[in-house]
Amino acid sequence: MSAASTRTILICSGKGGVGKTTLTANLGIALAKQGMRTAVLDADFGLRNLDLLLGLENRIVYTAQEVLAGTCRLEQALVKHKQEPNLALLPAGNPRMLEWLTPEDMQKIVAMVSASYDYVLIDAPAGIEGGFKNAMAAAREAIVVTTPEVSAVRDADRVIGLLNSNGIQPIQLVLNRVRPKMMANQEMLAVNDVTDILALPLLGLVLEDEQVIVSTNRGEPLTLHGTSSPAARAYTNVARRLRGEDVPLIDPAKEGRGLRAKLGRLMTKKLF
Repeated sequence: MSAASTRTILICSGKGGVGKTTLTANLGIALAKQGMRTAVLDADFGLRNLDLLLGLENRIVYTAQEVLAGTCRLEQALVKHKQEPNLALLPAGNPRMLEWLTPEDMQKIVAMVSASYDYVLIDAPAGIEGGFKNAMAAAREAIVVTTPEVSAVRDADRVIGLLNSNGIQPIQLVLNRVRPKMMANQEMLAVNDVTDILALPLLGLVLEDEQVIVSTNRGEPLTLHGTSSPAARAYTNVARRLRGEDVPLIDPAKEGRGLRAKLGRLMTKKLF
């Protein structure tokens, strides 16, 4: 496999807390389950959490820092997922690594990883500071994650501006924590509002799902155990679309009506 054929994708957001790292973990597992050799690189050296979400925090011996310093081989630092052998994590180094890490360092480490994988997903720090710019230097395409909130969308727009100015293409959008009822009541930005503001193609819509919190606390991404929850289905479909499949997007309006109808049926059963 040549590094030129590997897709190196930056997963980024304008602000923290919108589900960027959760998407990285679930998308990595979903791609791996679809037969793609996938590496996830934690480039958020200040707030490393990708290892926790994947349940791999106790298996880390070496990090990207030691690989760049030449004190270990890349194979020693890559942590293979026990339940999904097609997935490997390259952990972030010490937060102090930010003081000397350069864009060239990121390019070097990603080039090394790309030699053996179909996909390299780079979990970038939120925002547009130095850590983000380092991570961006190693990517060819990007996925921007946001929630349908004005502040999150505004911050995402600033990130998109930087991606465009650095020639990253394509840039696609994942809209996270969508609540159909709030959208219907105009308490949350509508999907069309977000896509009109950001002018990006929509790669996926992820409904608000409490199972995301449960899976995060367990260190077991939802996509590891199939598509039994709405978010797991959404993450899996993002992976399928990323690979070129034509998978229809959900309609939040219909999802909201479907939920209300289901609740109505349950209440009817209880009453009679």
